[in-house]
Amino acid sequence: MSKRLLMIGYGAMGSEVHRLLPDGMTLGWVVVPEAFAVEVRDRLAGRAEVLTAIDQCAEAPDLVVECAGQPGLAEHGEAVLRRGWTLAVVATGALADEALYARLTTAAREGNGRMQLLSGAVAGMDGLTAAREGGLDEVTYEACKAPRSWKGSHAEQLVDLDAVAERTVFFEGDAGEAARLFPANSNVAATIALAGVGMRDTRVRLTVDPSTTRNTHRIHARGRFGEFDIELNGYPLESNPKTSTLAALSVVRACRQALEPVSF
Repeated sequence: MSKRLLMIGYGAMGSEVHRLLPDGMTLGWVVVPEAFAVEVRDRLAGRAEVLTAIDQCAEAPDLVVECAGQPGLAEHGEAVLRRGWTLAVVATGALADEALYARLTTAAREGNGRMQLLSGAVAGMDGLTAAREGGLDEVTYEACKAPRSWKGSHAEQLVDLDAVAERTVFFEGDAGEAARLFPANSNVAATIALAGVGMRDTRVRLTVDPSTTRNTHRIHARGRFGEFDIELNGYPLESNPKTSTLAALSVVRACRQALEPVSF
């Protein structure tokens, strides 16, 4: 019997996840803002029910995935978790808001729900969380992307993206600040922080490079376990340069995990 998915958001990432859903998982419901409901209904053409709020879903989905960014998680996360459902989250940057994180945690605990934080656009989070058990002394993260990937973000206030001629660092700070200032770009910083030493102690450097076509993520961690360096060079989605292809694939993986008796 096929399992049914509820998706929060149906933009570039949601469309890609829908296209790649594994056999045995079908899209049953999509939750989008009222302003986009008619457009999404036309795009889906009856393949899924389009809702504007979680309480409009009359059945219990087997999995809920957030593909709407930080505002979508903030608006709908508590309602999902209080119903005892499993919520897979990509927009971990929203959890830099300590009050929101506390509300979601309380909703999950009181409703017997579960919030599953996905690795998103980066690799190595299993090793980082394991290393944390023995104690971590240092975790740093650097993101380097093309100018178009920083368009529409706070980066435009810090560097001239149209005129930048060489690789340029435009932000250095902690993961919490990065996630708040660059909500569409820095979910990775928050993911690394949540897996490692926390928002305040994870150091972040953000860079623009006009010569690159890929999103580069570099992680350095040191602790009782030893030391590691990870570099990942990923492509953004063609339909949205602010969204990593790997982030969408991490959602597809979560759908497959919900189906399989054995999974990584």
